[in-house]
Amino acid sequence: MLQAIGLTSAPRRELPPAVDDLSFDAAPGLVTVLLGAAGAGKTTALRLMLELEPGQGVTYYRGSRLADLAHPAREVGALLGDVPGHPARTARGQLRMLCAAAGVPMARAGELLEAMELEDVADEHLGTLPLAMDRRLGLASALLGDPATLLLDEPAKGLSPRDQAWLYGALRGHAERGGAVLCTVADPKEAARVADRVVTLDAGRLVADQDGAEFARTRLRPRVSVRTPHTARLADVVHREARAARRSVEVVTERGGLLSVYGSTCAEVGETAFRHGVLVHRLADETGDNPPAPAEARPEPGSTTAPPEPTRVFRLRRGATEGLPGTLPVPRPVTSPARPLRYELHRLLGVRTAWWIAAAAVLVSVALGLLLARSRDTPVQVAVAAWPGFLPLPPAAVAAGLVGALSFGDEFRYPALAAARGTVPRRLGLLLAKLAVTAAYALLLALLVAVAGFQTLGLVYGFHATELPGNWPALVAGWGGLAVGCAWAGLLAAGTFRSTAAGAAAVLAVPVLVTPLVQKALVASSVRSVAGLPGRLRELTWVRLPHQADVWLVAGARLLTRPVGVALALSLAGLVCAYAALGLRRRARW
Repeated sequence: MLQAIGLTSAPRRELPPAVDDLSFDAAPGLVTVLLGAAGAGKTTALRLMLELEPGQGVTYYRGSRLADLAHPAREVGALLGDVPGHPARTARGQLRMLCAAAGVPMARAGELLEAMELEDVADEHLGTLPLAMDRRLGLASALLGDPATLLLDEPAKGLSPRDQAWLYGALRGHAERGGAVLCTVADPKEAARVADRVVTLDAGRLVADQDGAEFARTRLRPRVSVRTPHTARLADVVHREARAARRSVEVVTERGGLLSVYGSTCAEVGETAFRHGVLVHRLADETGDNPPAPAEARPEPGSTTAPPEPTRVFRLRRGATEGLPGTLPVPRPVTSPARPLRYELHRLLGVRTAWWIAAAAVLVSVALGLLLARSRDTPVQVAVAAWPGFLPLPPAAVAAGLVGALSFGDEFRYPALAAARGTVPRRLGLLLAKLAVTAAYALLLALLVAVAGFQTLGLVYGFHATELPGNWPALVAGWGGLAVGCAWAGLLAAGTFRSTAAGAAAVLAVPVLVTPLVQKALVASSVRSVAGLPGRLRELTWVRLPHQADVWLVAGARLLTRPVGVALALSLAGLVCAYAALGLRRRARW
């Protein structure tokens, strides 16, 4: 059972609210339709139910609020438009990634591909799917957790009649299994055809709450639409002939020279007009929405039938939800993926972007290293890293930073994680998973570049040209730390500013802006050496470190004393603080 109580959106710039004091329910086993024209508030109502819009009111799903559910995907499935996934991801990969987010077995993706008849397009990219297949994939995404309630915003919009019939058949099947289905519809005929219950909205307020049969009987009455410059005369002669023939006919005068004749046919009305010489411009049978007539459009005096049965109208007193438990002034964030590490791996490996970036970084590094190694004065580490003095960063570090920026940037550009429940949450579990995966990617990329560089230099110039200096541990630590630091800088900046471009800019800002400032600060002659750090650590922790650990500690410490290392560390610290501050500020507002 879905219960929406007092939903009211927050108006902007003194405009009336898009949804105003809306209350209704959707029972299990039924298909409930929110009916209304464009701008009636249907989509806003769904977003309020999913806690995506600021406003007041509360929605209960089988007695619990969405924010209180331990596993929201297993209780509520939603589809608000097209599938919000990366266009280069396959349908199968999209469902598997969302399985990790919902905490359901991977086999569930295969089951839904079969149930939604998507096996033939399972390996097609989302960007190439036709509209009908995209909607089926969206329905499959909503059904991943086998939810008790489905919320869909005009799911059949733009589909062919055949695809509409299939989609509504699937929704009917979910309702027959005991689920509650709520979808929005703009066409009254479509609502009457698919709904067990119809909730009608107008200007954000509840107009009527009816079962399907009552809705079809009271608001979809067949009629004859007549346009004539002589409405009063035609209405009078139709009334007189109906009384004479003892037929039940109702004539309603609309605006613009239009008559609606109920209880008659085009042939009868046309013959009546012809016999009495009344000019008719338009004559047609219609079955459509019949909203309450204005005062000037009420039945003419002398009508032989009673007016249609009035629609039941339910309105709540404004402010009736004040003091209700769970009233939300603003939306709350969604929870993190149930399995964040698995989700992040599927997200990264599900598209080829990361692979293409890695391949480009290796090729550019090898080519640039060969050019640098032509000079005997070029140190081997400079040639392997492909980092000449005129470049702010080596290609591998730039590639790692770009992948880090895409890690959060793609979440905001293609918000598949919150497929219908908001933007990417600032949660620690998701952040740690992204940090771990991007660090592993950066280290692997640094290793590939180093191995490819050594092998290529040895093959072209002889392996005597690839002898490492004695301080190779420090070089290895610096190389890996630079790659990981750039990846994390891009990730944190993209998560803070919600943009891939911001993440990439933050990576480039480290050598271009921060490093020169650090160099000026380190020019002073009072800079001390870190020699003896392992021994002091032993005294502090009473732990005897192996000799190899001493070497790596000294290498790491020396890295942090270099301008680039200090600049990268300062940038990461600042980005962590900014990310945390924005997350705390948003949480305070929630």
